[in-house]
This record gives sequence, structure tokens and C-alpha cells, in this order.
Amino acid sequence: MHAILLGICSAFFFAFTFVLNSAMELGGGSWLWSASLRYFFMIPFLLIIVCYNRQLKDLWIVMKDNPKAWLLWSFVGFGLFYAPLCFASVYSPGWLIAGSWQTTIIAGTLLAPIFMKTNSSLKTRAGIPLRELGYSLIILAGVFIMQADVMSGLPMNEFLLGFVPILAAAFAYPLGNRKMMELTNGRLNAIQRVFGMTIASMPLWIVLAIIALMKDGPPSGKQSLQSLMVAIASGIIATVLFFKATDLVRHDMKKLATVEATQSMEIIFALAGEVLFLSVVFPSVISLIGMAIVMAGMALHSYGALVIKRGKLNEQHP
Repeated sequence: MHAILLGICSAFFFAFTFVLNSAMELGGGSWLWSASLRYFFMIPFLLIIVCYNRQLKDLWIVMKDNPKAWLLWSFVGFGLFYAPLCFASVYSPGWLIAGSWQTTIIAGTLLAPIFMKTNSSLKTRAGIPLRELGYSLIILAGVFIMQADVMSGLPMNEFLLGFVPILAAAFAYPLGNRKMMELTNGRLNAIQRVFGMTIASMPLWIVLAIIALMKDGPPSGKQSLQSLMVAIASGIIATVLFFKATDLVRHDMKKLATVEATQSMEIIFALAGEVLFLSVVFPSVISLIGMAIVMAGMALHSYGALVIKRGKLNEQHP
């Protein structure tokens, strides 16, 4: 349950991304700056935290062991995750992006066979946790119900430009996160891993910033401030909470799928933020029904995790 609560808290702070990216797009800011500024602003904060905890040397040693893997999976986990999110904000409102992003729930579950799990001294390929996949489908059904009436009013090209990049990001984020967990194998904590991946993804953000500077000029003060807020709330707080949650259950693919499913709460938090701060129309009764279904799917995920935990305790203490 601790990992699930951390996942829900991370979803709350991740929702800042969707709301503030929508605000930046409405304000005329470039999505290229929205993407790159977040990671530029994350560097000094994470550096201070890691240095204060005297963990920089350990991070450097681990990164030096396999720099190519760090560059690759940081590009996948951070680059192919956040750049498409920002691009999609040009074509879709934040709530729709948050809703489409919930495909990461099924993506995380379907990625399970790529990874190996350890039973005693044996390593076997993990299977797809079917029960958790069923719960994820319930959550997605609620998400699609929330969007059905609004999506029908969008031109197809706008919908695809808003949805396809999110679909790519939905697979990239859990893939990059899990590959980095596999690579570091518990040698780094969540903050060290986030800092390392931020550093390793810098080449992409520098390239995007150069393109943005040549194309649109420097970012406005307002966009810079909003990007700073995204960096702190989503880039640091949410990412560290989520990585900590996944670290707690990294050896159990079923529980890992449950923790990743907590990110479905983002659509509720994002919609609430847009209603309160961007004057988005309050959702219809159909959308509220969809939210209730999402919450039901979340409850089933949590209940399933508790059943598994109690079963193991009963085996240990008959």
C-alpha cells in the first residue's frame, strides 16, 4: 500500500505537467522550450540534493560502468517521454493528453515479458499479469468514456497529432524506467537515478533548445517561470516519488503494474486543475461516470495488491 500511495502522490504532481503545458501553449510559448527548460531547471536542484547526501561519487561510478546504456535508456525514458507530451499540447488540451497518457497503464503491463524475474537462483522471463491487465482495461474504459463526447468533436488530424505522440511516450516512459532499474539493480536510489537520467538526456534537450532559439527566439519570462514550476513539481517531486514507488516493488511485476496504474489519477487531477485555473468547462455526467469507473479500477488494483500481500503473509505464518 505504501508504494500505491506514493504512486498516487506522484500522479498529483505529474498533473502539473498537463495543466502548465496547456497554459504555456495558450500563452504562445514554444513546445520546444517547454520540453527543454524543464530538464535544464532540474539539474541544479538535483545536483544540490545529491551532493548534500554525498551520493554524487556513487552515481558517477555506476554511470561510468555503462555510459552507452545510460544515454540510450535516458533518451527513451525521459526524451521520448516528455518531448512528445509537449508536442501534443499544441493540438490537444491538457485533460485529453492526460487521458491519452493512460495508455501507459496497459503499456507497462504488456512490457513485462521483456524483463527477467529471479526465483531463488533461477532467472525466468516475466509473464503478462493478466489480472492486473484486466484492472487496467477497466481504468482505460473509464478514461475513454470521459473523452468520448469531446473526442467526437475533434478533427481526425488533430486527434492523431495529439494521440500518436502520447502513445509513443506511454511505452517509452515505463520501458526507460524499468531498463534503468534493471541496469542499476538497486545500486542507486530514486533521486540518484533521476539525476543520472537527466544528465544523460541532456544532448537531446540542448538540441531542442538550439532549434527553439533559432526558430522562436528566447523563451518569455512567464514560460520560464511555468517551466520552473513543472521542473520542481513534475520533474523532481513526481518523478522521484514514482521512481521510489517502482523501486519498492521492482521484483514483482504484478505489483509494479499496480503502481504504474496509479498514474490514471493524473486525468482527474489535470481536469480539476484546468477547471480551476484555465476555465475549462466542468465535465458532463458521462465524464463523471467515467471518473467513477477509473476510481473503481484503481480500487481493484489496490485490493489485488493487498490480497497478494496477505496471501504471502499467510504462507509465512500459517
